[in-house]
Amino acid sequence: MGNGTGKGKIWVKISKINKAVHKYSFNTSFKIMKPQNKVKIKWSPEFAYAIGLLTTDGNLSPDGRHFDFTSQDMEQLINFSRCLGINNRITSKKSGLTKNKKVTRLQFGDVIFYKFLLGIGLTPNKSKTIGDLNIPNKYFFDFLRGHFDGDGTFYSYWDPRWKSSFMFYTVFISASKKHIDWLRDKLFLKLKIRGHISKAIKNSAYQLKYAKKESLKLLPKMYYDNRVVCLSRKRFKIEKALKIQRALTIIGKQL
Repeated sequence: MGNGTGKGKIWVKISKINKAVHKYSFNTSFKIMKPQNKVKIKWSPEFAYAIGLLTTDGNLSPDGRHFDFTSQDMEQLINFSRCLGINNRITSKKSGLTKNKKVTRLQFGDVIFYKFLLGIGLTPNKSKTIGDLNIPNKYFFDFLRGHFDGDGTFYSYWDPRWKSSFMFYTVFISASKKHIDWLRDKLFLKLKIRGHISKAIKNSAYQLKYAKKESLKLLPKMYYDNRVVCLSRKRFKIEKALKIQRALTIIGKQL
């Protein structure tokens, strides 16, 4: 009788322990599986600009969570962080293109943001495979400015063949022909500018170039306000060229 009662008490205690362990395990696993959400996903000029930067200088890890954003400009990393509202530590690494030069980088993880990027057309190892992206029309030129700051260039020069012939070009670059075609089509629909696509021999990248006449239509759309976020050194080159062009226009009218 005594032995039977003892076994009953032991069985009740074991049962209670099992229930407690099961409850604890369920709660713990739920917390572990909860996805991180560092980035506030809401379209705005700043958010679209950051998407443009990610499209060119960003990398999506195949693990479905992590990002690596790299740039030679510290200002670019700061702008990117502020636009997405993240405060991860900015570090540096040696560039694979130049032996001794270091580049700045920012790494972070966000499962929800990662899935969002997949939904608009970005993928891991996207350089040569990226195509159309789903960017709201309202924020397209903010996205384009980020794209330009990441992998674009602007240059100007005096053409020696003609007196007072000042030329400049706005250039967008991508390793994907499909993506550069998409950019060209979008800009034609919006501004009726055609540009010219060429392929660089050195790195096999495609370049979409707009000469002066078409750049004068494009640049005011990209820099529609003095307060827009951008890479200052590129904007400075553009403003310098536009200042020369305005002066030449005034002189031409006076002749």
